[in-house]
Amino acid sequence: MSGGVPSRSSGTARPGRMRRILSGPRPEAVPVLVGRACALVGVLDIAAGVFPRFRHSRMHAIAEVLPGALGPFAAALSLSTGVLLLLLAHGLKRGKRRAWRAAVALLPAGAVAQFTYRHSLVGTLISLALLAPLLRHRDQFNALPDPRSRWRALANFVLMSAGSLLLGLLIVSVHGEHIIGDPSLADRITHVIYGLFGFEGPVDYEGDTSWTVAFSLGALGLLTAVTTIYLAFRPEHPAAQLTEEDEARLRALLDKHGRRDSLGHFALRRDKAVVFSPSGKAAVTYRVVSGVMLASGDPIGDVEAWPGAIERFMDEAKAHSWTPAVMGCSETGGEVWTRETGLDALELGDEAVVDVADFSLAGRAMRNVRQMVKRIERAGYETRVRRVRDLGEAELERIRQAADDWRGTDTERGFSMALGRVGDPADGDCLIATAHKQDEHPGPYGDLKAILHFVPWGTDGVSLDLMRRDRSADPGMNELLIVAALQAAPKLGIARVSLNFAMFRAALARGEKIGAGPVLRAWRGLLVFLSRWFQIESLYKFNAKFQPRWEPRFVVYRASADLPRIGFAAMQAEGFVTLALPLPRYLRRRRLATPRPCAHATTAERDVRAACPRPPRGRRPGRSA
Repeated sequence: MSGGVPSRSSGTARPGRMRRILSGPRPEAVPVLVGRACALVGVLDIAAGVFPRFRHSRMHAIAEVLPGALGPFAAALSLSTGVLLLLLAHGLKRGKRRAWRAAVALLPAGAVAQFTYRHSLVGTLISLALLAPLLRHRDQFNALPDPRSRWRALANFVLMSAGSLLLGLLIVSVHGEHIIGDPSLADRITHVIYGLFGFEGPVDYEGDTSWTVAFSLGALGLLTAVTTIYLAFRPEHPAAQLTEEDEARLRALLDKHGRRDSLGHFALRRDKAVVFSPSGKAAVTYRVVSGVMLASGDPIGDVEAWPGAIERFMDEAKAHSWTPAVMGCSETGGEVWTRETGLDALELGDEAVVDVADFSLAGRAMRNVRQMVKRIERAGYETRVRRVRDLGEAELERIRQAADDWRGTDTERGFSMALGRVGDPADGDCLIATAHKQDEHPGPYGDLKAILHFVPWGTDGVSLDLMRRDRSADPGMNELLIVAALQAAPKLGIARVSLNFAMFRAALARGEKIGAGPVLRAWRGLLVFLSRWFQIESLYKFNAKFQPRWEPRFVVYRASADLPRIGFAAMQAEGFVTLALPLPRYLRRRRLATPRPCAHATTAERDVRAACPRPPRGRRPGRSA
């Protein structure tokens, strides 16, 4: 009797599996599947256009019936179509509407060409088979365009030109048996460059090979020109930036709830965007980098309203098909994010927090710091710790210029724990600690030798923003100014000071202890090795000098497969990786004095902005130089 139950169960399961197979893939999986198919077809089409032997192989007997492979005579068309399909593949995977439109136009054209020129019914059916899920599941391709500018046209021109040059050199070289003579590498490169512009180069071929190479090179050049012109003249969608109104609302939230998170004030970076909860009592700030929607720290505002702001954040990510991620949230923030969204969390590192009441230079643990500070003071250095509002405009300007000139890199580093400006009148509560020394021959900034800038953390705390010093100053300037800030804190009503964030601090600390296992020791060894390029171990050891308490910080992510992409986007946001062209400073694009809101705001978000009460709008002070 019991043996009959499985029989009935398996009998009912089999029709269910058949129905799933006949119904096709899940709608949400269609963009990825179609994108992968387009990428595969694009690679095959490029191979068919570049390699002569591929056009006569068994693989091409299959590949030539796919979209884009319009016959052996159309190597140039196959090559250009393959490049287009590769360009569309990433957009299709992300469900981009414009990529869908281009694919819907390209696939029927391929089907018509297959039937008209080759009379291939199989090729036509394959084109239509790829088109069918695009039309059936068109509601899965509604993602809005990413923020962009016309500088993308210049980047496209450089990348496409480099790719066309390499592909063209390959095309010229693979027809070696038909080349007349033995042209040098310089002659081949010259032939490629001429061919991209539609002219005949110095390399000669036997038979019709010359026409095949010429058409292929011309197709690459035309494709580079067309895509660049399209990107240059398409409507510009400015990157989302913080508006005056958004900044005023965020400051109002920080006045009420800023004490909860030491990273709260960094939400006021003006190169971030913001989404508010329906009640307007909470907000999440973010920046989009390489398709990753990066939030930093915890949501701003009332904890009870966090879920509403998080929901808006996820809606915005879904509308644009961005990968959602949060960098550096607290344990409470991580719990709320994971509970409300189903995302996962991973400990990223620890934030060093010093309680002013417990800080003292006395004791053996502080011996090194104490000796360093005393030595620098004996060398004639003095310190000053003041609020930004207590400094004159002339001194603020000098500090701003010094901080900019003493920066060690061409790009400003920092995103999650950096404000991106110094001395703005709107940030009057910020703290500036400076070191001074009179020299026989003063430098361009007089006696100014080092700067530390802190942002408010509620009403009784500050969080370290940046550390800059004159390279000619004595070592230990940062230790000197941190000690000075901690000693002056009680007079300024400051009870807590947040220092640098130490990535993977727990692994470094546990890995150097007796009894650490081989895996932990190997992980620590890798971190120490990476510290040659990134400040991992050095920041941990620097922070540890001041005997802080460690507050864990987390990264929130959707899937483990997204972590490499999120990590790369975070490195871009923090300024460790720069993909922009190295233009001279006078050619770099200046930021708008009044930033435009992102053109991609969802309808729900616009409704929220219209419905939520706003603080009185006032004049925002100008930005620092």
